[in-house]
Amino acid sequence: MPTLDEKIRACQLCSERFAATQTAHSPRPVAWFRPTARLLIAGQAPGARVHESGVPFDDPSGERLRDWLGLTPEQFYDTSKVAIVPMAFCFPGYNAAGSDLPPPPVCKQTWHSDVMQSLPEVRLRLIIGGYAQKFHLGVKTGVTETVQSWREIAPAAFPLPHPSWRNTSWLKKNPWFEAELLPELRAAVAKVMT
Repeated sequence: MPTLDEKIRACQLCSERFAATQTAHSPRPVAWFRPTARLLIAGQAPGARVHESGVPFDDPSGERLRDWLGLTPEQFYDTSKVAIVPMAFCFPGYNAAGSDLPPPPVCKQTWHSDVMQSLPEVRLRLIIGGYAQKFHLGVKTGVTETVQSWREIAPAAFPLPHPSWRNTSWLKKNPWFEAELLPELRAAVAKVMT
């Protein structure tokens, strides 16, 4: 009997959808979780580089995220402690303008309830980006407003902007994020990881 992560890795629900994108790629679900995980990193969807490597956050965004969390790559990729569960397990592709397509809702509808139930030990949730924040936190606000409200959500969860280089200007416009939120985030992560 295949495990849940094996079933997800074998998923081909979006074959036709992805074939019709600008990238015309095949599904390659990246499932990165174990029932013992204590830290949940909930994001949007793998990017093109992660699609190629099969390793979540295997890109400059991942380097920035690991810095935010105060984790080494070895700690970050320890599936016994860290679950990485995006809203879509596959790279959704690019549109004709070269922008990321949104995560297909069918992924959330098909897998997320079972995945969340399979993670009973999670003690801290990091909710990255608008799609994940709307799903996991039930917010209707934009990313900036949601992240600004982090004190109302912490310490059980921390809403975060995406660590992409595209958000460098956001970080410069919101210095409170690095000055106030990141020290609290690192302390919460360290506590959960010990």
